[in-house]
Amino acid sequence: MPDHWFEDVAEHLGAAYLRYSFTKGTRQEVEFLIPALGLEPGMRVLDVGCGPGRHAYALAERGIAVHGIDISRRFIELARQDAPEGATFERLDARNLPFESEFDVVICLCQGAFGLMTADGHDETVIAAMAKALRPAGRLALSAFSSYFVAKHWAEADFDADTGVNHERTEIRDEAGLAIETSLWTGCYTPRELRLLCAAHGLWVDSISSVEPGAYGFESPNVDTAEFLLLATRA
Repeated sequence: MPDHWFEDVAEHLGAAYLRYSFTKGTRQEVEFLIPALGLEPGMRVLDVGCGPGRHAYALAERGIAVHGIDISRRFIELARQDAPEGATFERLDARNLPFESEFDVVICLCQGAFGLMTADGHDETVIAAMAKALRPAGRLALSAFSSYFVAKHWAEADFDADTGVNHERTEIRDEAGLAIETSLWTGCYTPRELRLLCAAHGLWVDSISSVEPGAYGFESPNVDTAEFLLLATRA
């Protein structure tokens, strides 16, 4: 029995996850985050919800030590296969991280763990665990799906305005092209909600920007862009 609904999705996708267009912007995202977070060789990064390791690989290739964690056994197996020096991986549940004041930076990108809602919702638990993993003055980079975008642009979405959770039925294909239909649940946020979550867990928000995969920057929040990128600092 899986610990989270996403495990079955990841098991089916396997390496085919990296065929999806939203994974193709890794290099630009990392090139933006390195100066934005003040990352330098020798620093330690925790990649929460690392998937097959695409951001961890790119950071490790620049001399930054990265420890990636994901709830999916299949994704961790894939990440370990060709991992560059400096990138390590472990199967862990982001709702129960064991780290305390160990990392200079924590990243959680592309709804890697934050926003993959269960029925009860665990995003606040994930935020608390990531904040705890940071050293004092450590930095967080977190992406979250925009409630504004879903409400305005996804007429076909099953968006619950009370909980902020979007449900969709979609088709996913494995490495051999076999398609199955599955449900996806995504927790969606406004900038105000993200600031309140951070404040509750000792994180000072440095910036919130509207971004798309492969197009990270400092554009002010708007209602026409799918994701927000939050940068914060542990008090």
